Amino acid sequence: MLHSLVALTLAASLVRSTRAGSNNLQTSQIKWGACDPSVVNDTSLSCGFLEVPLDYQDPSVGTARLALIKANATGERQGTVLFNPGGPGGSGLAFLNDNKDLFLRLTGGVYDVLGWDPRGVGNVTVPGDTFCFDNREEYEALFNGTVELTGIEEIGNFANDSDVQALLDQASALQQKYEEVGQRCLNSPNGKYLRYLGTAATVRDMASIADALDGPETPINYLGISYGTLIGSWFVNMFPERVGRVVLDGIIDPVFFGTHEISTHFEHLLVSTDTIYKALITGCALAGPAGCAAASEGDGPLDIDAKFQALLKAAYDAAKANPAATLTSGQIRLQLYFELFSPTNWAHYMNTVYPALVAQVTGEAPNNTSLVVQSRGSSGQRLSQRATNTSPLYTSASIYCADSPDSQGTTMADVLEAVVAGTRNVAHMLGAILPAPLYQCSFWPVRSVERYQGPFNNTLANKILIASNTLDPVTSLFGAEVLAGLLREDAVLVRMNAFGHTTLAVPSKCMEGIIAAYMANGTLPANGTVCEVDADFEVFHGVDTATILAELPDGGV
Repeated sequence: MLHSLVALTLAASLVRSTRAGSNNLQTSQIKWGACDPSVVNDTSLSCGFLEVPLDYQDPSVGTARLALIKANATGERQGTVLFNPGGPGGSGLAFLNDNKDLFLRLTGGVYDVLGWDPRGVGNVTVPGDTFCFDNREEYEALFNGTVELTGIEEIGNFANDSDVQALLDQASALQQKYEEVGQRCLNSPNGKYLRYLGTAATVRDMASIADALDGPETPINYLGISYGTLIGSWFVNMFPERVGRVVLDGIIDPVFFGTHEISTHFEHLLVSTDTIYKALITGCALAGPAGCAAASEGDGPLDIDAKFQALLKAAYDAAKANPAATLTSGQIRLQLYFELFSPTNWAHYMNTVYPALVAQVTGEAPNNTSLVVQSRGSSGQRLSQRATNTSPLYTSASIYCADSPDSQGTTMADVLEAVVAGTRNVAHMLGAILPAPLYQCSFWPVRSVERYQGPFNNTLANKILIASNTLDPVTSLFGAEVLAGLLREDAVLVRMNAFGHTTLAVPSKCMEGIIAAYMANGTLPANGTVCEVDADFEVFHGVDTATILAELPDGGV
């Protein structure tokens, strides 16, 4: 498999014919000042703006304005580290405001740490977030009666053929609605900018930021997590001669992303979800009723699973009896999927949210739509806390879909059939999750003016560090192994024996020390080094990660 991936990268090239490693433009200057307190409340941080071309190959198109934030080095300054928190759509301003101390530790205190809201993100950068509706009511009116709002109703990995047919019966209407959304987005205030969003433009923006901070052609230091690793893998191959200290954590496989329509291959991202779900129910069983409200005395993991399946079945039955039900099995499933990202929240979920879900589904408590609020945003998007528009954001879709391969005539029936197949064959518990932004990329109306498609095995100026959890619910270890294999001796892969999304999901002095040593002085461990989660971190009371991993049950769920 790896050999075929290498061949693909050798054959690939830029979709638009450009010289990958050069912006060839004079960089504007950054004027630093105090941050807007309505956006950033840490007064030790500085904020500024940088103007960059909307289209690096055609400056006549106009400029974008990037909002930047900086934490000053605490020791003798060696330069700047840029970072991206993922998404796409994660705000670098908000992330650094909330996690300054962590990132100063990870970089050894010897770098200024710079975050920014990339083009297409937030309401300070221009262009910012993409809204395609004037309010939430418009959105809900368009998608009323569809799985976009209710989630997918199924039990037993689509054991009932009637559930498959009910889902496929929505395909034609859903496709029309997604196509209408695309036109709404084109007609929105951001519509004129959509073709200038995307990862290649963000990589070039990174180079412009580095030029303004440390001078043209200087090495670029970067830390990217989740989607930020796609930025990183494109960066190190578009500008291999400028690679400084680079850490990529939670890898999106760049070859797969660049060569497949993810809307019909979403299961590729979910390969570890069943095992991580097993970790959740195993931890609950080990904690017992004193540490996990779902557990009864003597329960094992399969007993906890049976209770989850009963909850989903009760919600499924209620929705079948009453299509206006406010809590569906699809919504519960989508929420559970996002809970797998953060083991630090598992005890709260199982002790507070899960009992409330059971009480609502069984009629023992009044309806509480806030229990599943994160599953009600369009295409998995968060609701904006940075603007007055209450409609769902299409920020993630506007970036992911702009980067996607050209549509191959895929229909929504193809997408939904892939969901069914993925649930039956790959992600049994959580394959049937919808909405998600990648599902609509086959119907997105534009692609970016520049998409980088390889090669991904260029020789780099400096070695980089690649990190991954053993079990990640969306960026699997396999993606990290692919990228490390492509970069050969120019990359070192470190694995953390953990579950959750990125190694930052749980505390590990081992991993933090490796990253800090690499950033401070370039020291790298042996390729294939394995870190453990700190033993004093308890997923549930009295239950640590190592114990859960040792007790995972065999077989399916």
